[in-house]
Amino acid sequence: MKSGKSALLYEQAKKLLVGGVDSPVRAFKAVGGTPRFIKEAKGSKIKDADGNSYIDYVCSWGALILGSAYPKVVNALKRQLVKGTSYGAPTELETRLAEIIIDAVPSIERIRFVNSGTEATMASLRLARAYTKRSKILKFEGCYHGHVDPLLVKGGSGMATFSVPDSAGITNATTADTLVCPFNDIEHVKATFEKSGDEIAAVIVEPVAANMGLVLPSPAFLRGLREVTKNHGALLIFDEVVTGFRVSYGGAQAYHQIKPDITCLGKIIGGGLPVGAYGGAHEVMELLAPEGPVYQAGTLAGNPLAMTAGIATLTELKPALYDRLERSSSLLEQGLVRVSRDAVCPVSVNRVGSMLGLFFTDRRVVDYASAKSSNAASYSVFFHSMLNQGIYLPPSQFETIFVSAAHSHADITKTVDAARVALERIRTEATGLMRKVE
Repeated sequence: MKSGKSALLYEQAKKLLVGGVDSPVRAFKAVGGTPRFIKEAKGSKIKDADGNSYIDYVCSWGALILGSAYPKVVNALKRQLVKGTSYGAPTELETRLAEIIIDAVPSIERIRFVNSGTEATMASLRLARAYTKRSKILKFEGCYHGHVDPLLVKGGSGMATFSVPDSAGITNATTADTLVCPFNDIEHVKATFEKSGDEIAAVIVEPVAANMGLVLPSPAFLRGLREVTKNHGALLIFDEVVTGFRVSYGGAQAYHQIKPDITCLGKIIGGGLPVGAYGGAHEVMELLAPEGPVYQAGTLAGNPLAMTAGIATLTELKPALYDRLERSSSLLEQGLVRVSRDAVCPVSVNRVGSMLGLFFTDRRVVDYASAKSSNAASYSVFFHSMLNQGIYLPPSQFETIFVSAAHSHADITKTVDAARVALERIRTEATGLMRKVE
């Protein structure tokens, strides 16, 4: 695969953009090498500046469930574009998208659109504190909820990639009210509530953790969170920015049949455009201005382009599409497990719906500690071997692999065949290293 133009563009970008990118993981620091600068995308494929084509398993970090440049989304955007990109005033489009989401997501009775998942989680914390009149928030190791100051404590994703437990520029006072527990450890949560329950406003959690690789919750964990928060008068916030409309049409909460008090959404509901949202019961949401005392606003919130793309996307999400996603994702999971076994290369694969986590470890990955046991060097070798064979994976061990409705049987087969080659390379290199040591 050629990378000369991408390398040149990267050097130019580094002179103007911090690190040459606008989001850290894109810089390939976790895997090494030159980030590919993407020129265009369609369906399951993306093409870089050098003309290389790749099967895309990043899917704009999960937002593109239908694949890139889906015709109905593109055509809807074209029709809206000539009418204007933003008005700073209400539109019917906001109401239409809200109706679709409220009909789909069990816990949401009223909703507020914002511009990103970070905005959604930030506002949900403010709302929870106002509702409960408490100050503390409980989160989990390895769960990432955007770059919100109080939540950048033992976050996952990019922070895990760079081994940064916190972010510089955040004061001790900002994080003093943030409590942290291990993911999937309900006993630790109960003990924390026994000590500080009357001070905890909310528990915020990714119901399926997607920012330390993919880590699945135990059913008892989510049920336990719902029970302990109710018993202590705290709110339960599900950060479904990644899982909303991805794990199932109604999100992870419908899949696991757990009803949170506040739900945060993003990614898929904007059809690939910048978007976020948070919603919950009437009695909670009515505290927001202009009805209540909790202030939150945004110039581009509910902008017509994002609303249009969201409506066009969500109306395509029929049961048959989820069935197809399940078949493709299951085929990929089974293939990866099979070739790793054939290569005698320890790999642990987690999957729910069209989301997969691939860890180079012989341990079962159930939390942040076990996720960190994955061999990052092996993932780097795997990533570049796959890239050279035309497969574009997340450039970090601690991100999630996404399958879209555009991925064909041939795409999955090619990916599994490429994984076989990549895993054999890892085994060969490991064998050679052992011989040198001997």
